Amino acid sequence: MWTILFLVAFFGLLSCGMPIFLVLGVLSAVLYWVSGQPLIGVAQVVIDHLNSSTLMSLPLFVMAAAFMRQGGIARALVDLAAAWLGGVRGSLGLVTVVSCTLFAAICGSSVATALAMGTILLPAMIERGYPRSFALGVIGASGTIGIVIPPSLALILYGIVTEQSVPRLFLAGVMPGLLQAAAFFAWVWYDSRRRNFPVEPPMPMPQRLRLTLHALPAMIVPTVVLVGIYGGLVTVTEAAALSAVVALLVSLLFYRGFPLSQTLKVVSDAIRSAGTIMLIVASALAFGHWMTESGIPAQLVQFTVDNGFTTWEFLLAINVLLLVMGCFLEVIATLLVVMPILAPALAPLGVDPVHFSIIFTHNMEIGLVHPPVGLNLFVLSTISAAPIGEVIRGIFPFLVLLLMVLGIITYVPALTLWLPELVFGG
Repeated sequence: MWTILFLVAFFGLLSCGMPIFLVLGVLSAVLYWVSGQPLIGVAQVVIDHLNSSTLMSLPLFVMAAAFMRQGGIARALVDLAAAWLGGVRGSLGLVTVVSCTLFAAICGSSVATALAMGTILLPAMIERGYPRSFALGVIGASGTIGIVIPPSLALILYGIVTEQSVPRLFLAGVMPGLLQAAAFFAWVWYDSRRRNFPVEPPMPMPQRLRLTLHALPAMIVPTVVLVGIYGGLVTVTEAAALSAVVALLVSLLFYRGFPLSQTLKVVSDAIRSAGTIMLIVASALAFGHWMTESGIPAQLVQFTVDNGFTTWEFLLAINVLLLVMGCFLEVIATLLVVMPILAPALAPLGVDPVHFSIIFTHNMEIGLVHPPVGLNLFVLSTISAAPIGEVIRGIFPFLVLLLMVLGIITYVPALTLWLPELVFGG
């Protein structure tokens, strides 16, 4: 009964335009009050959960992403991809897929990836004669790789909520992210040949080597993060701080994307974005605590057992649920609403939490490009002045590919678990 009332109130308040952090905060307070628990306990729960060194990595990775987006790093990665893909039909489309994958490995945010790459590549593709809907589709879809390829802000939050190892989650995202990039690359190559898209002239080898050397400083950021974490040199939070410092230095010293005088403005924009995330996290933590205390996760497990759900049927049902929720909520909100319910139910149903992290994250990728609330759709519509319907038409083939990759990720767990088990053991 309380669950139904909560869902009605939740979606009702959202439809009225109330921010997600206020919706979760107000409803959590009401639920605690109705259940007879003191509200001071809510504040204590939030403070206890926010006192997390791992959670501190979120604003630092957000700051690193802001430096990279505005500091010229995105342009260097695009030039690197273009240097080695010249001479292939549909070169700019292929460059987009590769550039987004590289930028995602540095940035950790799908929206930031779509925004940075869209600003650079969309005008270039339209100028070379690509249909605008195709250009919008490949940029929007490729941008979703940002929340699977490590470092990923969504996977950091998942690790905090479910108490899983963030380095293990990062490794779990590598193979699925590369599979998604390969699927997009193959489709763009096929569609370019079918529709006779332009061929960019190949560059001479000296120019290729020069652009490759020019892009090397941009690759310092993911190298610092991955070598630091998996070499046992730094924690995730320390790696996030290093990535922000390195991204700032690379932007100022090598690419000069913004002058030193603009640094504080970039930092303030990043802090504003991080503050928004932290408000949602704080309110959702209170809701998650109430959900656990209410026994709803245990009821979910009992329901699935009583009705004879197998593991594959449970995963299919959860995929459908997440795809529907992704139509209305953004990534962080969905994660913080759903995972407190699902996390305790995974182990009793035979689902590895690390495997499920990528199932969940991939569903959220689809939500980023799925109407009516796909954030990447609105980002691209804004920077291109294109109607949202045109963006959706361009995204559709990639949406089909994303669903196919989701099926593989869901029912071939070895794809996700192989690398974490190789590095950390079973």
